[in-house]
Amino acid sequence: MNSNMDELQQSRVRSIFDNANFVIDLGLRLTQIEDDYCETVLIPGDRHRQQHGLIHAGVLATMADHTSGCAARGAVGLESDVISVEFKINFLRPAIADRLRCRGRVLRAGKMLVVCEAEVFAEKDSEEKLVSKAMVTLAVKQLSGPSS
Repeated sequence: MNSNMDELQQSRVRSIFDNANFVIDLGLRLTQIEDDYCETVLIPGDRHRQQHGLIHAGVLATMADHTSGCAARGAVGLESDVISVEFKINFLRPAIADRLRCRGRVLRAGKMLVVCEAEVFAEKDSEEKLVSKAMVTLAVKQLSGPSS
């Protein structure tokens, strides 16, 4: 993982994944942390599919939301955390994939809000296709103490 952020900040970003039981159960894995950027992957299985055999929109939305949260967490420093307050997602095509990859980027980090974009790509037969794009707004939350 390449980044200018120090080990403590990277550890705080990783904790977003290590402490999120739903995301762990879903199978989402953190693969890259950089300043204002995060990347995750998920290997879809039968449990990730909806009634037509396509990857469920909720999986794509969760990937976009949580990956954006990771990128935003890296942008707010050690004294703050983030929590999603709004997101909008466009599903551009059905997600048929051997692997999903989500790339989250901070567009603007302010004192109270962070705005991110996230793109989810379906990888199949060595080809990558953009399947959804989200705009995610996160509130900045001050941590209560040095051990938070």
